Amino acid sequence: MVTENPEYLLEALHVVKVFGTLRANDDVTLRVKPGEIHAFLGENGAGKSTLVKMIYGALQPTSGEFRWKGKSVNVGNPAAARKLGIGMVFQHFSLFEALTVAENIALAMPGDFDMAKLSEKIARVSKEYGLPLEPTAIVADLSVGERQRIEIVRCLLQEPRLLIMDEPTAVLTPQEADQLFVVLNRLSREGCAVLYISHRLEEVKRICHNATILRHGKVVANVDPTLETAASLARLMVGADIHVVHTVREQSEGAARLKLDNLNLPADGPFVVELKNISLEVKAGEVIAIAGVAGNGQSELFDAISGERPLARDAMISFDGRPSGRLGVNARRNVGAAFVPEERLGHGAVPGFKLSENVVLTRHSSDRSLVKMGMLQSGGATVVSERVIKAFDVRKGKPDPEARALSGGNLQKFVIGRELDRKPGILVVNQPTWGVDAGASATIRQAIIDLSRDGSAVLVISQDLDEIYEVADRIAVISRGQLSETYRANEISLQQIGLLMAGAHEVKEARHAATA
Repeated sequence: MVTENPEYLLEALHVVKVFGTLRANDDVTLRVKPGEIHAFLGENGAGKSTLVKMIYGALQPTSGEFRWKGKSVNVGNPAAARKLGIGMVFQHFSLFEALTVAENIALAMPGDFDMAKLSEKIARVSKEYGLPLEPTAIVADLSVGERQRIEIVRCLLQEPRLLIMDEPTAVLTPQEADQLFVVLNRLSREGCAVLYISHRLEEVKRICHNATILRHGKVVANVDPTLETAASLARLMVGADIHVVHTVREQSEGAARLKLDNLNLPADGPFVVELKNISLEVKAGEVIAIAGVAGNGQSELFDAISGERPLARDAMISFDGRPSGRLGVNARRNVGAAFVPEERLGHGAVPGFKLSENVVLTRHSSDRSLVKMGMLQSGGATVVSERVIKAFDVRKGKPDPEARALSGGNLQKFVIGRELDRKPGILVVNQPTWGVDAGASATIRQAIIDLSRDGSAVLVISQDLDEIYEVADRIAVISRGQLSETYRANEISLQQIGLLMAGAHEVKEARHAATA
């Protein structure tokens, strides 16, 4: 794939990027060799995304130089980057939801092409790399994990010499991540370099050959990750030891605060999962986590509990004993429930709204300090916003930035913190630490546990099995719209969870129904 063999494929030399008074990159030097999988590490807001956006041409440096195969280059825009041979899989997907998989990929393909042949190539290449896609599927109907596949396959079709991946496994299951690692190792053997951004340090140790570490916009270390521990890498990233999450129970569970009773929800589209006979009780003082492969009904379950899709019967969902299946989202918030969706930008927050304005969106009907006699109290919103920013160490470039100005991990901290700040009696959160660094993940997970120990009922939907074992008192698995029974976290193994993900409980339930 690479015909020339200079010592370095890409060099970023003494790069500086300034936004107002913020030096996002401060004299950063990064070198990547052909065929190398190079980790680019740092906590949220360290400047990683800023640098890779400059490499990809989406931003321009304030000063410094980029070299490609030894020659100085000016990457003026993403098209110029792709022409050089640079592809990028963004942390926030750049997809049009109303278009098909093939149409989204076609938008990035140069020159003229035949759509039928492109669709055939998408199906073939995606299957060959173990990332299967249906070219005619509408993006709006796909899970987050399936959307990630589109981004990856779109890059692979361009046969890149350097592939930049920003948190590629944040929305993938362990099985999907394993397949991605096979793909990356194959690309590496073919001579394609990979610049790999991730907060999952064990996978960095597993697949990366070298690592450059940023802290507050500056390079603080260049190391061989295979010779480091996850703890030592995290320490280099944040400059201190990472907080250890404490899960020791101090009280027994109380009464059921969130109850699902034979919840059924028909599919409202060809690519939507039907929910079937889901029953679950989440008690005061406990965290229940739901595991599962992406696209098995997690989003549909969240929508049903949050009120985005009202149910046929009130009794299918109860909050603190009150049947609420046909209540809207605000009505559910008003009885003490809070919800954090998996897609933070666009669903959890409005990109063009300031952080204080995004506070108002989910709290205007339940927080009287924000709205009085129908009038918005901007001062109250600012107070809440600043309290969340301080509590969760949200890094930002100005006092009240728009949501889209934050890095993905910092926006996640803000969206989670906004809901935790309410001290809700019931919290439902989908993918709580997607794309968040080790330090922030520990902060969020501890806050979730602490909320439950104060008497709230917490339901976590997550694809991160490490996270599930760290926060959960009980675990259930969702597969093809059906929920398994719950198991004590210390009584179920990864292998058992894997079997449940494959639908073992569906077979058991089908046999039971047949003999009933």
